[in-house]
Amino acid sequence: MSSRRGTGENLYYRQNKPFESYKFPHFVWDDIKFSNQIMKIQPVKSFLLASLIGIAACSSVHAQKFEGLAQTPPMGWNSWNTFQTNIDEPLLKGMVDTYVSSGMKDAGYQYFVLDDGWMAMERDKNGDLVADPKKFPNGMKEFADYVHSKGLKFGIYNCAGTKTCAGYPGTRGYEYQDARLYASWGVDYLKFDWCSTDGINAIEAYKTMSKAIRAAGRPMVFSLCEWGQHQPWRWAKDVGQLWRSTGDIGPAFAETIAKNGWKPLSVLNILDRQDSIRQYAGPGHWNDPDMLEVGNGMKFNEDRAHFSLWCMLAAPLMAGNDLRKMSEQTIAILTNKDILALDQDPMGIEAFRFYAFDGIEIWVKPLANNELAVCFLNRSDRPQEVSYDWKAHAINDAVSNTSIDFNKTSYKLRDLWEKKDAGTTNKTFKQTIPADDVVVLRLTKE
Repeated sequence: MSSRRGTGENLYYRQNKPFESYKFPHFVWDDIKFSNQIMKIQPVKSFLLASLIGIAACSSVHAQKFEGLAQTPPMGWNSWNTFQTNIDEPLLKGMVDTYVSSGMKDAGYQYFVLDDGWMAMERDKNGDLVADPKKFPNGMKEFADYVHSKGLKFGIYNCAGTKTCAGYPGTRGYEYQDARLYASWGVDYLKFDWCSTDGINAIEAYKTMSKAIRAAGRPMVFSLCEWGQHQPWRWAKDVGQLWRSTGDIGPAFAETIAKNGWKPLSVLNILDRQDSIRQYAGPGHWNDPDMLEVGNGMKFNEDRAHFSLWCMLAAPLMAGNDLRKMSEQTIAILTNKDILALDQDPMGIEAFRFYAFDGIEIWVKPLANNELAVCFLNRSDRPQEVSYDWKAHAINDAVSNTSIDFNKTSYKLRDLWEKKDAGTTNKTFKQTIPADDVVVLRLTKE
């Protein structure tokens, strides 16, 4: 395998503090035991204990996120990758209009998310966040109403720290106040970042914001963006609907270039960090490998491979390109309903790396109705011919309880990019795949 593409070995998580090092109190509700003996409680003590348990139970209820949201990975658009903080109301209203006219809404994209830079540099005299009056002269409620009027859902950004990543007011200490404000504006989605957080416990900070959203009374998808530093896949299932699994992505397929001393991750960097955490994702709780870079300067085949892989991973799909300048190829990628159907499959199973040799990888995603998606990825720097004998390789996946022997069951093959049938599993599949490209097949029982 070409060294520039990496080996697929996951070194990232070895360098992070293991979750088990975080200790938290817990309750055992069935019995209260000391030295393995059930404690006999006198009536007065029983009353006090019952009161404490009642308080704790109420607290536990309010600690939970809104259920029923994001049963499939959220799909939308975010302002950061293209515009950073250079946003204003006319620009964004034009983006909303193009969102609809381009066909993205019809393809299933729902959320329009403002990232960092929407607010003024100071809170008002009451401690409330204020939309920057130059960027949003009509206020944020009016803009949210505009988004909703187009049949879309509105998302906004803040940070768990004292300041956002761009230096605007953060939410630390204002969680409940900010959540009530967002609810009054009609916010449907909150992206919550992790800058300016020295000395702050991540689990506590995100649980507090989750409680605040619940207390505000308006259902919002809660997106935890702490870059996977505290292994949120292990503790955030009841806190939010999605959590970032890595650092930030950049517009590069294999290797990114450092800018100002910081180097974002590439598509392949991030891909190699997903396979080991796939068991933590599912309906209402998703691993988030960061936003899409489709249409932001990569080659067409790289964009296609990137999009295919994110859909195979059951990833939240947040486009980050300038919607006004999309090529026909970019639109065709982002709105390919056959590929999107893999991402939105109701089972919510992430793909796993089934095979890897000499730059060729096979990723398998179990689907509803006993179907499969299979993605052949060529991550080498040269075209390669694939000759794959289905009957020689049984597929077994403990996460989804999938077990398939192609000697016993035959499947029809559908090429989802070429939009044509590609034979059956009774014959060897042969195709040449260009460098940094994919072939994605959907397998349906004959």
